[in-house]
Amino acid sequence: MTETQNRRTSPYPNIPKVLETDDREFRDAGVPSTVAVLGHPIHPILVQFPIAFLVGAFLSDGVFWLTNDVFWARASFYLIAGGFLAGIAAAITGMLDFYGIERTRIRTAGWAHMVLNISALLLTVINLILRWGSPAAPVLPWGLAISTVVATLLGVSGWYGGELVYRHKISVIGNGNPGEL
Repeated sequence: MTETQNRRTSPYPNIPKVLETDDREFRDAGVPSTVAVLGHPIHPILVQFPIAFLVGAFLSDGVFWLTNDVFWARASFYLIAGGFLAGIAAAITGMLDFYGIERTRIRTAGWAHMVLNISALLLTVINLILRWGSPAAPVLPWGLAISTVVATLLGVSGWYGGELVYRHKISVIGNGNPGEL
């Protein structure tokens, strides 16, 4: 037996108190997603698009700030629009998993992931509305500030999403029951 198999705790003995761990979750097969195709969870596929678009908008806002080239402001507008639409699709599948998998709702990481992503989507809508009709005018300072906050929220939210998948084995290809803890 390995050292991990011999002890009755998870392999994270010095885990910070802000992160939750449960030995039962470490040892079980995991809980499959409630939204899957042939057992493959859809939410992790969809989240790639809003992350790429909205972080891309942050970068193109930065380039606009440095160059004052309207092309970059226009690029940000379309990236924000695409990020919002893709974010809605990711949010729908994420909410279905949140409400369909009890293990997600009892974890701080599940709530943090959801609240941070909803906040990012709301700020994205505000950013989109500000730029509607004139993509360059609102970039400095508010557009860039909102894009910075959104990119930061997505980074922190992604950390919590990773906690759900890797530490709590949520939305993995396993044989667990979504209603079990």
